[in-house]
Amino acid sequence: MPSEEGTVRVDSWIWSVRLVKTRSLAATACRAGHVRINGDRAKPATAVRPGDEVRLFHAGRERRVVVRRLVRKRVGAAVAAECYTDHSPPPPPREEIAVAGRRDRGTGRPTKRERRELDRLRGQ
Repeated sequence: MPSEEGTVRVDSWIWSVRLVKTRSLAATACRAGHVRINGDRAKPATAVRPGDEVRLFHAGRERRVVVRRLVRKRVGAAVAAECYTDHSPPPPPREEIAVAGRRDRGTGRPTKRERRELDRLRGQ
């Protein structure tokens, strides 16, 4: 569903091409300053045009995409992949992502001492 007009709202576009799960998450990311268009912070209603670079910080990683085609409604994954060129850095391997404070099931609540150790591990 290509748009007939020259621009689309950024929150609608990043939701339409499946960079975020819901449109409200897209709008929240824009309001929080996690979306940039050509290096400038973007509000949810900021217009996106073909050729713009959109940077999105979401789910612990940065996505850098260049807009190739505008869509107004959510499209399938195959069509969504044609709407942008992805220049994102590769995600870190799963082995590098540290899981701090994982407890065995059924061990109950942590004691005060264990909680402090967990906080120290997490860097809090």
